[in-house]
Amino acid sequence: MLLRLLLVALCSVWLTAPARAQSTNVILSTTTSTQDSGLLDVLVPMFEKKTGLSVKTVSVGTGQALALAARGEADVALVHAPSLERKYVEDGKMQHRRLVMYNDFIIIGPEDDPARIKGMPRAVDALKRIAETQSRFVSRGDKSGTHLLELGLWKQAGIEPKGTWYIESGQGMGQTLGIANDRRAYTIADRGTWLAFQKRVSLPILVEKDKPLLNIYSVMEVNPANGPRVNVAGGKAFADFMVAPETQAVIRAFGLDKFGQALFVPIAGKTDADFP
Repeated sequence: MLLRLLLVALCSVWLTAPARAQSTNVILSTTTSTQDSGLLDVLVPMFEKKTGLSVKTVSVGTGQALALAARGEADVALVHAPSLERKYVEDGKMQHRRLVMYNDFIIIGPEDDPARIKGMPRAVDALKRIAETQSRFVSRGDKSGTHLLELGLWKQAGIEPKGTWYIESGQGMGQTLGIANDRRAYTIADRGTWLAFQKRVSLPILVEKDKPLLNIYSVMEVNPANGPRVNVAGGKAFADFMVAPETQAVIRAFGLDKFGQALFVPIAGKTDADFP
């Protein structure tokens, strides 16, 4: 009887454990900007064709994307909030963080520019003026990488934004751009999504190329200890794909044909020390 029970237990382990390890489904937890910019529409089919794996993309703010991964509800994360990413790695929830690409954030707003921020060299000073004039500003308000960047700028400015002029959308980048456009308000956006939405959004760039507006994306694998359903092999395959030379070449060219400029700059192989 004991031998029988042992055999049943061994068979159970043999049947269930490899099933997940050999899963052909990969859950990618990522930001709305990678989806809204159209980049994933190019890269995901490439990955699926190359590997035979199928990708399910969950596009949310970076904070939510990392939280999903930490609960074992994703296999790999592609996000853009370096300080938050490093914390997840230090806590053991994520591993093998590698830089993939960057673009930059921009401050956009209505053409009549009621706060008179156009051409200001420092984003912090521009936000100060928006607050002083109580000009409408739409925030993502969703703990995304964009939102965390914005909150950091307000903190540097010594301002706690609140009042009827400060609108929190609680939405992704594309939806937030739409709200800002409808309200003729200022907002902070990543350049890639703004370019992708140019036919729907008429808010021009008013402040750009300030060092704090750099927007770095990283890929990280999910620690298998986060949950029994983590597809370790699939997550690693996607992470390796994002930093592979062929993929980096596609990233380098993405947007040139449609917008006349690349939406992202590939940086695989570089580290945080290269972007002090």
